[in-house]
Amino acid sequence: MTTDFTNQPNPIPSPNATRWLYLLLGIFALMIIGLSIWLISTKSNLRLLQAEKDGQKTALQQEVDSLIESHNQIKAAYGALADSLNAKDSLIQANAVEIKKLLNTEWEYYKIKKKLERLQVISQGYVRQMDSLYMENKTLTEENVRIKEEFNIEKKRNQQLTKVKEELTDKVELAAVFKTYNVSADGIRARGSSREATTDKVSRVERIKICFTLAQNSIIPFGNKKIYIRIAQPDKKILAKGRGDEYSFMFQGQQLQYSVLKEVDYKGSDEEICVYWDKRDTQELQPGLYNVDIYEGENVIGMVSLSLKK
Repeated sequence: MTTDFTNQPNPIPSPNATRWLYLLLGIFALMIIGLSIWLISTKSNLRLLQAEKDGQKTALQQEVDSLIESHNQIKAAYGALADSLNAKDSLIQANAVEIKKLLNTEWEYYKIKKKLERLQVISQGYVRQMDSLYMENKTLTEENVRIKEEFNIEKKRNQQLTKVKEELTDKVELAAVFKTYNVSADGIRARGSSREATTDKVSRVERIKICFTLAQNSIIPFGNKKIYIRIAQPDKKILAKGRGDEYSFMFQGQQLQYSVLKEVDYKGSDEEICVYWDKRDTQELQPGLYNVDIYEGENVIGMVSLSLKK
């Protein structure tokens, strides 16, 4: 026997079951809405945190860059003086590189901030040391300039004193030179035992007489003075008593032959002096101009010329 369910009526849900179904659906809907709101809030907070993190990172990056830029400007401003703090400069640069590396790889704000603060302390110490070096260098430079100025002033003063001394020495040396006046030279011919006559005939000349007055000079020390007289013939040869060293004297580094030597006991007053050069019997004189020079010490103190005819 077969049972036919085709014509059996569907069961009708009870009112309580429907209410529970709607209640569950409502709860699920509220849960979905709440979760959505939480997700949206969380995402917004994450965006805010990321923005804050990026801002902190940018601020730290700018601080590092500003510090290094300021450090490099200070280093450039002090020039060669900064070379003495190379070790501290290297330390600052190394710390800056480390901070930048942490900013690009890890994110520990307080760790990086602490390192940056330490770097700022090191940088401030660098500036203080540089200022101290600058002031020391400035003081030394000013002292050096002052010493150079004093040295130059003293050098100039010494040069002036040396110049004055040299001028005074020259004046004294010039003043300490004998002066002669009334200088004359004559050819002499003997007449009798005690008489003599002047002549300009070369064949009659037996002697040459040179006279002069040695002028008074209070600067020249008193005492024995050697006066040398050189008579040069027309051919420039000197009328000397001999060619040996005993008939020579030193004048300004040269050894010269003399014709007559006169030793004078100088007492500071005018003194008239006459000397003779005697011709040997076998000696022949040349006609022409004879030049006579008078020497004392390192100076020529007089000169005169004598003309002899045939």
